[in-house]
Amino acid sequence: MTPDDLNVSRETLDKLQAFADLVQKWTSKINLISKPSVPEVWDRHILDSAQIYDLAPSSGHWIDLGSGGGFPGIVVCILAHGQGADQTFTLVESDQRKSTFLRTAIRELSLDARVLTQRIEEIVPMQADILSARALADLDALLGFAEMHLKPGGTALFPKGAQWEKEHRDAQIQWSYDCDPIKSKTNPDAAILKIKDIARV
Repeated sequence: MTPDDLNVSRETLDKLQAFADLVQKWTSKINLISKPSVPEVWDRHILDSAQIYDLAPSSGHWIDLGSGGGFPGIVVCILAHGQGADQTFTLVESDQRKSTFLRTAIRELSLDARVLTQRIEEIVPMQADILSARALADLDALLGFAEMHLKPGGTALFPKGAQWEKEHRDAQIQWSYDCDPIKSKTNPDAAILKIKDIARV
């Protein structure tokens, strides 16, 4: 997957590049992404996050949990902005410095999103239409967050690495849910789990 595969406007590509530049600049001060992955910020982080956007409904309130360096929260917000989509975005990040970065990125890129600097367990139920989380926790824990913050009929999108099938099997001990695993375009061993109808067993 390359930037050309995104099929977006030049303005949107420019915003994604401006965001990549911000991430690289801030990572020298705070640990937004691992230092070794800084030269690969497009492949490892931006394109990996961008593929999530097309799997989501095209409208509604999108909550990104544990937004960290803005992946996928800021990336999907840029893509929605470029398409004029009827979506609102809330990024949840408990780390004060990372929240400051997220607010800076939103301001400098002229995006419409809000940041909550709170622990996921402490915010009021968000009734999200779309909920995402990348590299945050195992699937069992993510389903607990989704049960708390996803409205009935909502969609959860969880990118997972090579161990996704084991996490899926383990989670089914505690949870009932509809799961559509979609092969990642950036890592042949990874998948994005598109999940609906979550209930405790």
